[in-house]
Amino acid sequence: MTASIQSGICLNTRAGTSLPARAGIGLKPEYFRELVESRPALGFCEVHAENYLVEGGPFHHYLTQIRALYPLSIHGVGLSIGSEAEPDRAHLACLRKLLARYEPASFSEHLAWSSHAGIFYNDLLPLPYDMASLRRVCDHIGIVQDRLNRRLLIENPATYLGYASSSMAEPQFVSEVIARSGCGLLLDVNNVHVSATNHGLDPSTYLEALPLSAVGEIHLAGFAVDHDAAGAPLLIDSHDAPVDAAVWSLYAQAIGMTGPVATLIERDANLPPLATLLDEASLAEQVLRHGVIEPRRQRA
Repeated sequence: MTASIQSGICLNTRAGTSLPARAGIGLKPEYFRELVESRPALGFCEVHAENYLVEGGPFHHYLTQIRALYPLSIHGVGLSIGSEAEPDRAHLACLRKLLARYEPASFSEHLAWSSHAGIFYNDLLPLPYDMASLRRVCDHIGIVQDRLNRRLLIENPATYLGYASSSMAEPQFVSEVIARSGCGLLLDVNNVHVSATNHGLDPSTYLEALPLSAVGEIHLAGFAVDHDAAGAPLLIDSHDAPVDAAVWSLYAQAIGMTGPVATLIERDANLPPLATLLDEASLAEQVLRHGVIEPRRQRA
């Protein structure tokens, strides 16, 4: 990892991102006004790209102000990198315009597919881990990086089932994608825990198998617990709860291997007061600085 000093802030420049190696939060409209007025000590904010592809309106009104206060990460949810069809050129043109407008420190997308034969599914769906998928995903990432003229961070998925046709384990597939395409990794630690648990794997072993030298950003989120038809626990990547203690422990393990990396607290539903997210961000800051969380605070 390389770093530079600007205005007294250590900037993490690994994997093509200049996000500060600090904790940030996912930016929702419910927090716009309070964030602008209170200006808490945050490392950065992140938004979903597809919410900002219009020309004007209140979202842009506030994001312009918040961008002046904090570094920005933009996270895409609609490129459908794993689809059979190439990324939509019109969508890429809109993304390029958005990135030029706000000059974010990081842009990321998901290792998943969400469209087929002209139909868009409002979900991030898994793909088989085989050579055909590998070649297709790398080709699509190449198109995205060329059109946007920046290095993409690709997020490891949360999965609930596997394909019988898969010839690679998920960490191996992610590693091959990054090695062949030259993109970076958005390490979602919650997804590591969810996927490994759902597939009967050890999360720590899964984590160690990922290409951690390519990590440019980390996500932390909460999950829900369901059960499959056999009664076994099934974890759902719901983003509607606090970060679980098991995920905090896995995050500390990850930081021990990567060093400090920009870390986002994600919450997409059941939104708490802003102060609650800031408390979780402070826990992430504690890990970034010291590598551990005080046990009493982790239990709380």
